[in-house]
Amino acid sequence: MPRGDQLQGTLELLILKTLERGPNHGFGITLHVETVSDGLLRLEEGSLYPALHRLEKHKLVQGEWRQTEKARRARFYTLTPSGRRRLEEAETSWTAVSRGVRKVLRFA
Repeated sequence: MPRGDQLQGTLELLILKTLERGPNHGFGITLHVETVSDGLLRLEEGSLYPALHRLEKHKLVQGEWRQTEKARRARFYTLTPSGRRRLEEAETSWTAVSRGVRKVLRFA
């Protein structure tokens, strides 16, 4: 069973990777992850927004209030240079872990 910090790291990776495409708001991030994963991954509000606040606190993303395409007020998040570096590190780590898991599954 994944530990809390592993799940937090995975959530962080999904958020940062989504924001690599450009600024987005919470619902947009959720929709993107769900869409590109063919519905296999869902980000719940109770996890997403605390993660976004944590990433903002650590200056990995920057948030600003703007209007959506439907004229609703929403907080849009953008990757910072530190966030881009963290994304690189997280992708490298995820690649190594997934490679290890594939090997175990192949030889188990």
